[in-house]
Amino acid sequence: MAQFVDQVTLHLAAGDGGDGCVSVRREKFKPLAGPDGGNGGDGGDVVLVADPQETTLLTLKYAPHRRAGGGAAGAGDLRHGASGADTVLSVPVGTVVKDEAGELLADLDEPGLRFVVAPGGQGGLGNAALATARRKAPGFALKGTPGFSGDVLLELKTVADVALVGYPSAGKSSLIAALSAARPKIADYPFTTLHPNLGVVEAGATRYTIADVPGLIEGASEGRGLGLEFLRHVERCSALLHVLDCATLEPGRDPISDLDTILRELAAYPVPEGQLPLLERPQLVALNKIDVPDGRELADFVRPELEARGYRVFEVSAVSREGLRELSFALAELVVADRAAKAAASAQRPRIVIRPRAVDARDFEIRVEGGTTTLYRVLGAKPERWVAQTDFDNDEAVGYLADRLARLGVEDELFRLGATPGATVKIGRGGREVTFDWEPTLTSAAELVRSPRGTDARVDGGSGRRTTRQRQEEYHAWMDAKAAARAELEAEREGGYWSDDD
Repeated sequence: MAQFVDQVTLHLAAGDGGDGCVSVRREKFKPLAGPDGGNGGDGGDVVLVADPQETTLLTLKYAPHRRAGGGAAGAGDLRHGASGADTVLSVPVGTVVKDEAGELLADLDEPGLRFVVAPGGQGGLGNAALATARRKAPGFALKGTPGFSGDVLLELKTVADVALVGYPSAGKSSLIAALSAARPKIADYPFTTLHPNLGVVEAGATRYTIADVPGLIEGASEGRGLGLEFLRHVERCSALLHVLDCATLEPGRDPISDLDTILRELAAYPVPEGQLPLLERPQLVALNKIDVPDGRELADFVRPELEARGYRVFEVSAVSREGLRELSFALAELVVADRAAKAAASAQRPRIVIRPRAVDARDFEIRVEGGTTTLYRVLGAKPERWVAQTDFDNDEAVGYLADRLARLGVEDELFRLGATPGATVKIGRGGREVTFDWEPTLTSAAELVRSPRGTDARVDGGSGRRTTRQRQEEYHAWMDAKAAARAELEAEREGGYWSDDD
């Protein structure tokens, strides 16, 4: 029998984007025919899909490390890199996805729902895509951005129409076995059920599911026993069936006190926002084990008090199957009414309106942080992505980054906040931040500065790579020096200072 697992921590790593290529097309008689570096491919995503055929997270428990394919780098001759392969993980319907901090990311409560839990990195542009009318042959390309890397928590909450609640050994497992084709473990000791069991019940033309969950004891809402494991699977049920034991031999226990304890624990359990509290949902009471001696007498004794509280009470026996038919049809009525109410609510659901981005919305934020020296931290999706795409070993790429930041308005905002040349500026946060010594001159006259490929005159020191003109000039100077040395030796020989015989 497969093990039931309802909580798993996944260690995910999406694919990194491929780097763009720096290439120049070379033809006969055309040494520089134009840039032809291709773009890098996008990294693969890790996707979760709600699959009705899945019932447990067991597969993911023993293989929690999942990785998507990385994007391939671009190549010359405008050959773009291939995108990385996605990793698709099937999870049961009713799986809740949370981040490391416990914040809700997605609720896969319908079959077929897809959620990109780990987005892949973006591929970098090649120098062909970066060419402009002023920068005809860029000597740089953009790097691919890294994909998501981190942990997420998967939590399975059973999706059923009716939940059976009650004390341990109240007969919930026997009842679901009698009402449906489910075959849960049944024994004469408490907490026999350690994980939910689902069963399908047909009452006339209505088909619905019931869930047998671990037993509830006092203090369950605070985690005592299997309380939290139990209550988590009750959240999604539309109706509750209180199964009360009429044949218990434990001192101090009776159906009324058991029901009061269960109600207190249900009231103390907080449900997610947007869901009905557990006690506001339709509830029925089943007085179980009336086939046991004195069980029917106790059921007849407590029934008037339960009906006085407003409950519909059914006397049932999972062994003799007495009262099960009436109970199944009563539960079907509650399920049909709930489905009709949900259908009406979905029909009246407000339309989704996609609003355009505001014209005054800012793409970045600059925070002034104190300490021994003033620090300016630039935060925002665009600046952080641009920094990750920049090859800092290439001066032209650094100058291109400065131009992009200037057009975004970062320099103007630094001036407004009182930044001076040489101030420390950090872009990003965490382990991916980059520190600069701010020089305003880097962002002036961006495209008007003419520099050889791979260099930027605005960057101190340059790249250290000689241009073609510099190599030609050095070669001609060397040849001229050799010719001058030969002429000087010939003049000394003609002057008699030395001869070939010497």
